Amino acid sequence: MKVVRVITGTAVPLDRSDVDTDQIIPSDWLKRVERTGFEKGLFSEWRDDRSFVMNNEAYAGANILVAGNNFGTGSSREHAVWALQQHGFDAVIAPRFADIFSNNCTKNGLVPVVVTPEVGRQIMDGVQTNPDVEITVDVERLLLEAPELDIEVRFHLDASTQERFLEGLDDIGITERHLASIDSFEATRPAWMPSI
Repeated sequence: MKVVRVITGTAVPLDRSDVDTDQIIPSDWLKRVERTGFEKGLFSEWRDDRSFVMNNEAYAGANILVAGNNFGTGSSREHAVWALQQHGFDAVIAPRFADIFSNNCTKNGLVPVVVTPEVGRQIMDGVQTNPDVEITVDVERLLLEAPELDIEVRFHLDASTQERFLEGLDDIGITERHLASIDSFEATRPAWMPSI
């Protein structure tokens, strides 16, 4: 996982609530053997509609997704996070995330930023009016800033999740921090116990 300290960029306003993982990445895409190429399936059923916001060139290159309430509901598919990241999103801002989706985000390096519904609406409206609004998600200070929209609010990440981002640690990286202890245990394990 890459180190994530500060994300600055523009945003795509996905003005929809209760977006589930099957809408983020339809089930047809789960047949892939590789862990790449999922960006092509991101919101693929909605992207068939020319008026869908991600088809608007004004939002090309945006690295933040602003979503409505209850984003990432439904199945636990990690592919939804992969699709968002492979499209180029580094953070998602919403008033609420499904727990499993949020957990998948933090384990893969996609920052889930929870804001109040009022702040979410203010950002959504601001970005819909001006696609060039610059937004900063500061993981070090746990601060969301959008000066053009007069927004400066704190967001929450528990200490261990914040450390994951700041140190670039996935589950394997966290385990590797304990290799000396694991090796020590293995070296002193009784002979009657099964070996690796």
